[in-house]
Amino acid sequence: MKHALDNPAFNALATGNQNLAKGNDRIKYFDKDVAPFVGFSENSQENFDAVYDLIARENPMVFVSRDKIDIQSRWNVVQNVPGWQMVYNGDAFDVDTPDLVPLTDVHVPQMLELTKLTNPGPFELHTIDFGHYYGIFDGEKLAAMAGQRMNPVPYAEISAVCTHPDYTGKGYARQLMQFHVNRIKAAGEIPFLHVRDDNTRAIKVYKDLGFEIFGEVNFYVMAK
Repeated sequence: MKHALDNPAFNALATGNQNLAKGNDRIKYFDKDVAPFVGFSENSQENFDAVYDLIARENPMVFVSRDKIDIQSRWNVVQNVPGWQMVYNGDAFDVDTPDLVPLTDVHVPQMLELTKLTNPGPFELHTIDFGHYYGIFDGEKLAAMAGQRMNPVPYAEISAVCTHPDYTGKGYARQLMQFHVNRIKAAGEIPFLHVRDDNTRAIKVYKDLGFEIFGEVNFYVMAK
């Protein structure tokens, strides 16, 4: 039996993120203003060709796979970003996080500015629709944030963990991570995340928190 994280985008769109899903039984994807991810029930060349015809937009799409795949279709593979899936199977953290503020649509301009500055991964105008985004503020300024993205039940992905360069070293990322681990576990789900394999600093932080490497993952950026 295949694991939910073997095909995280499709399984998320079929389960925990089905309210954001577009497509059909074979091909599922998010609106371009939410996330660039696309997933298939089967990773076949026929499905790669089918999604090329199905989606009219010119924006690049991102296909996520545990396996390395030779995409031989009309898509131009602009980039293959190797990474790791990391899973948290430990206990909840005994911490208080009183300084975290739930983020809403009014905060989106600052969220876009922060993610553009720190580049934690794809973040679009309506990525906030995934829900569960929280931030730490210095007055009116968003200093750090993190949220939830793909939700291939029973797993929930912690994502967009980023801190403004003026506020690094204050433990904000750790505080946000611990909060989201506790929130996800309280919902009866399992925290996981994706990280580039060359992001050694982040990998060390996640390991120190108790996340363990579950397996390799590949992000294929595809353009028409």
